[in-house]
Amino acid sequence: MVVDDHPMWRDAVARDLTDAGYDVVATTGLGAQALRVAGAVRPHVVVLDLRLPDLSGVEVARGLSAADHAPRILVLSASGEQQDVLEAVKAGASGYLLKSASREEFLDAVRRTLEGDAVFTPGLAGLVLGEYRRLATRPSPSDGPRLTERETEVLRLVAKGLSYRQIAERLVLSHRTVQNHVQNTLSKLQLHNRGELMRYALERGIDGD
Repeated sequence: MVVDDHPMWRDAVARDLTDAGYDVVATTGLGAQALRVAGAVRPHVVVLDLRLPDLSGVEVARGLSAADHAPRILVLSASGEQQDVLEAVKAGASGYLLKSASREEFLDAVRRTLEGDAVFTPGLAGLVLGEYRRLATRPSPSDGPRLTERETEVLRLVAKGLSYRQIAERLVLSHRTVQNHVQNTLSKLQLHNRGELMRYALERGIDGD
């Protein structure tokens, strides 16, 4: 589903997705309509602009994330402002891509978002992590479930936006082993997907340092 208030841009994004083999179930330029339509068509991924004429993209992301069948949300915005990125992530966005991205970068971001990755335009993941490190109060060892050293290591790389394949290469593990670590961590923390896992890591200042 594509949500953008510029008809030419919205149509171009939908066309690129269709040409790449995706089923575009809906397009709209209004936030309120996006929330209504998403409840009916249940998209797997929503490509969402932040600047809409009625609701803000952040409000739409928050509403979509609260739904029973919450889609993964990829923000596609002209703004690279720190506050916009942070608010989008906190509202439930799985990723944040600038509109200056190439068609190939966009389609790769959609594919990775669909697979559950947290995807950011280069530089934005570091921006998010840096801000959360500044604001977050790190939990004491007694706070929350205990993660193993390896689970924590994988979590840090998830927070940096790396894919399963990239994490496997970085840690010299199999793709399946990385998936198992992520699933175990999700279970321990009672979270549902990698987007939530990334927000958990960011909120606690967990990074790759």
